[in-house]
Amino acid sequence: MIDINKIRNDFPILKQTIYNKPLVYLDNAATTQKPQVVIDCLTEYYTKYNSNIHRGVHLLSQLATNKYEETRKIVADFINASNEEIIFTKGATESINLVAYSLGTHLKEGDEILISHLEHHANIVPWQEICKRTGAVLKVVPINDKGELILEKYRELLSVRTKIVSITHCSNALGVILPIQKCISILREFEKENSINKIPFLVDASQTIQHIKINVKELDCDFLVASGHKIYAPTGTGFLYGRKDLLEKMLPYQTGGDMILSVSFEETIFNDLPFKFEAGTGNIAGIIGLGTAIKYINTIGLDNIKEYENDLLKYATNELLSIDGLRIIGTSKEKTAVISFVLNDIHPHDIGTFLDAAGIAVRVGHHCAEPTMKRFNIPATTRASFSFYNTKEEVDKLVFNLQAIAKMFE
Repeated sequence: MIDINKIRNDFPILKQTIYNKPLVYLDNAATTQKPQVVIDCLTEYYTKYNSNIHRGVHLLSQLATNKYEETRKIVADFINASNEEIIFTKGATESINLVAYSLGTHLKEGDEILISHLEHHANIVPWQEICKRTGAVLKVVPINDKGELILEKYRELLSVRTKIVSITHCSNALGVILPIQKCISILREFEKENSINKIPFLVDASQTIQHIKINVKELDCDFLVASGHKIYAPTGTGFLYGRKDLLEKMLPYQTGGDMILSVSFEETIFNDLPFKFEAGTGNIAGIIGLGTAIKYINTIGLDNIKEYENDLLKYATNELLSIDGLRIIGTSKEKTAVISFVLNDIHPHDIGTFLDAAGIAVRVGHHCAEPTMKRFNIPATTRASFSFYNTKEEVDKLVFNLQAIAKMFE
């Protein structure tokens, strides 16, 4: 069970007022707020053992290294991977770029990359750029009017020329959860039927890692990416999970620093996994904070979080649909706690501005998912995204102010 009062006390930012009104933070799909234990973790690092990692024999370096590598194990255990399969990055975007540019060197003209119509720009643009450089072709799986992936079309688009599949686990713009397990199963069946080698499947878990328990072995995915700032960790943190045999074959995305084992003017020998892909000095404090954030999540329990957020989503959906002229975009039954909507002909930026004046933070715009907006023939939506520290009373404030905005624009 979620003790909402205790939870909210863990997040100091929620105690403040905006324009003399209590903050109602409903922009969690963009970034989540940080619990005090994560904030304290950063302070502790910078005040007690600030040092670079892996290279020092002095105590501070050893302490920092131990904490950093402890996070790697925390992340690995969190998704049921091994330590050497966890690559630290500054977020999901860098993780996708790492895979795209490392695997992309093997593509040739006519090869195909498969994505969905629900992707964030970060899972579109890197693949477009690889296609430009190699002559590969980008294929897009369409969605229906509910925002759901059309599995029949996904099957049809798979071919012997498919070399990479990269699909989001959940739409950041709509909150719709994709049947990623089914997609991977279909791909594996296709490989067997056509007697072809395993096709790498990348899962963008940025919008599910904080809501749903993920087991990469059960999913049978080859890569999985996530951003720390969406799971209550510091910004500029994230990770890439990669299957060990694939990571060993891939070329480094960046070079220099910790990813090097030995250098001469004639030859450079790269480090072993996972360090082979971690060039330079990373966000050490932030990564340690990521470990602390996941430990915090584990104390609450993802099953408890999922149950609480699903209840909040159901309540918010019913209340918002009571507003005349409000239409939810993305109406699948399978959703995270995200509601994206339009209200009459009122521009989302106007809605966002008026809600901000009431102390309510929502996200407005195309949410870095322009193709998704075009699919529904709209320029933008207002998106309210919830966390386990949000309450039904905050939903009521959102609904009350949206009703006032609608009346104002009559």
